[in-house]
Amino acid sequence: MASEATTVTVPGPHGDREVRVSSPSRVVWPEVGITKLDLAQYLIAVGPAFLAANGGRPISLQRFGGDVHGEHFFSKNPPRGAPDYLRSVVVTYPSARAHPQLIIDEIAGAVWAAQMNTVVFHAWPSRAETSDFPDQLRIDLDPQPGTGFAEATTAAFGMRDVLAEAGLTAFVKTSGNRGLHLYAPIRPEHEFLDVRHAVIAAARELARRTPDTVTVDWWKELRGERIFLDFNQAARDRTIAGAYSPRALPAATVSCPVTWDELADGVDPGAFTVQTMPDRLAATGDPWATMSDAAGSLGVLLQWWERDLQRGEGELPFPPDYPKMPGEPPRVQPSRARPPADAAS
Repeated sequence: MASEATTVTVPGPHGDREVRVSSPSRVVWPEVGITKLDLAQYLIAVGPAFLAANGGRPISLQRFGGDVHGEHFFSKNPPRGAPDYLRSVVVTYPSARAHPQLIIDEIAGAVWAAQMNTVVFHAWPSRAETSDFPDQLRIDLDPQPGTGFAEATTAAFGMRDVLAEAGLTAFVKTSGNRGLHLYAPIRPEHEFLDVRHAVIAAARELARRTPDTVTVDWWKELRGERIFLDFNQAARDRTIAGAYSPRALPAATVSCPVTWDELADGVDPGAFTVQTMPDRLAATGDPWATMSDAAGSLGVLLQWWERDLQRGEGELPFPPDYPKMPGEPPRVQPSRARPPADAAS
């Protein structure tokens, strides 16, 4: 018996493309009954905003063998059988290895990725042509146990003010879960390490101002009931779910850009889903439509980084998959660290 399959028509800059969707009735989100075909149609519906946020960037695909509760893996190299309207760019990873990574230039590419069982799209903060030089500063506001979206919202406004003092314009989106993601467009003048240092400088500044509510402590045992300002999302090859990307969560929530006024009025991150997002975009437009017009400089934040170095506040831990980095403190959680020899005597 022939396998179930259908074809969807996807408009694009070079005319319509017909993209095959196998197993269109396969349920991807069981709790809400959203199918693989529904996902493809969602991507078509939000296509322009999705491309504005994620197009033209190296992208990692989070692919699932079954529904969102099943096994998944990250696909970085272009999958076999990629159509000729998908391109790739060679990027360098923290290990110094270089490999091609997929670029989506039209929404048919995202639909094809959905056909390949992609649910979450993770775009780099740099563009394909300048992959070593981010054009976005990103900060992940991660609620810790005892905190939630309300506390993340308070931290987001604090971080917006810090970035504004540094000459940067912040944009905000829901993570699709309990947290928030802040993006600030920057000119692609600095390599990843400098951008990460700029993020650390901004995060430390906010932590000094509100030490009871936010933290830059990498080790979970030190964070307490505070919002963790995840500076390592600015490290090379570390990505977060892109704007308008679905999340692999039971309600099929979407990482949704919102305005600061909306955030102040109290948005419900659970209201932004694969089912509701097309109508929201049609009614309100894309809050990030002007983001690329606001690119700023990292000059002030890098001055803060140098100031903090002079104060003895140096490098912070890198992600565990990174090689040991210059100036990095020991990768041992404090409760397991051995005391210095002179302290033990």
